[in-house]
Amino acid sequence: MAAENAATAKPSTDIDGLSYEEAREQLVGVVGKLEAGGVSLEDSLALWERGEALAKRCEQWLEGARKRLAAARDQAAQEG
Repeated sequence: MAAENAATAKPSTDIDGLSYEEAREQLVGVVGKLEAGGVSLEDSLALWERGEALAKRCEQWLEGARKRLAAARDQAAQEG
């Protein structure tokens, strides 16, 4: 079953449209599958690559949030 899930994993291009929560949830699932083992080497590599792409997407969301917070602080400092 894990091998089927890895083999049918969506290409990483679909990751660009994920919210932070969706990407994080999928990343947790990928990590769980890898930790459980019992997956072929090929499927493990596919899962690993998807996990890396999901982690990158989460980081993009977090970096965007940091920038928005910094801009809000700068604006508040200029107004106050």
